[in-house]
Amino acid sequence: MRLKKTYSSREVAALTGLTARQLQVWDAGGLLIPTMRPRRTAAGGYTERRYTPIELFELLVLADLRRRGFSVHQLHQVVRILKEEFGERLFDATGGGGSVQVLTDGREIYARGADGGFFNLLKAPRQPLLVIGNEGLLKDLSAWIRPRRRRRKKRLQISDC
Repeated sequence: MRLKKTYSSREVAALTGLTARQLQVWDAGGLLIPTMRPRRTAAGGYTERRYTPIELFELLVLADLRRRGFSVHQLHQVVRILKEEFGERLFDATGGGGSVQVLTDGREIYARGADGGFFNLLKAPRQPLLVIGNEGLLKDLSAWIRPRRRRRKKRLQISDC
């Protein structure tokens, strides 16, 4: 995939699997605000939302978390805590080289600090956890592009003629 300077809502929806309505609600609710928000034009229409590659990456991560069953409220909480407690964007904590790494076991979302300390972002983000045992159950959060469906060419059969 070639990176562009900005992506339209349609492109983001196609790549993430989110709907245009979800993007609109997430923008209005402050979960992820696009670089260029829609505004009224002189002709009476509206401009399109535009997202940067970093915002696209963050939306891919958020879409993955939604598919795993996390609520929008929990997504808001994770984004807010990363910013307030760790001073990181979701992008930095999920592949952008930040000082915090975000992990999940499918039920909870954790942050591992540069010092190795673990924090449960959904229950007690300020209290370090004592982690004993297999860390292999935890998976890094990262973005993945939704594969495009290939259109099948309809074959012309003799009986169709």
